[in-house]
Amino acid sequence: MKVIAFAAGFAVMAGMAGADPAEGIWQTRKDDNGNFGHVQIKPCGPAVCGTLIKAFNGEGKEIDSPNVGKRIVWDMVPYANGLYDDGKIWSPDRDKTYNGDMTLAGDSLSVRGCVLGICRDGGTWKRVK
Repeated sequence: MKVIAFAAGFAVMAGMAGADPAEGIWQTRKDDNGNFGHVQIKPCGPAVCGTLIKAFNGEGKEIDSPNVGKRIVWDMVPYANGLYDDGKIWSPDRDKTYNGDMTLAGDSLSVRGCVLGICRDGGTWKRVK
């Protein structure tokens, strides 16, 4: 019986340890149009991906957006020290896809995208939950 209890406890701990620190819902910074969104980050294979789940206008009122449900971040591979790299970031306000990287520090996620060596700072996203 002790072996079963230990195995069950270990399985629960292993599942918790397997959660990526970037998993969760993140609020983006305001875009060129003053809008922002909530992006849900979760695992996708050996990387993490993010989907826009809500959109808001500059006053913080939820709005309908054709971009809700679309991938914003994909194939971000976790590395040491909170770095995620080798992925892509799509910017809805410019309808451009960038080679992206992210850096996680607590409840802040710094996002950046580059095309042909020209980089755009995606700002710092704040964890919602």
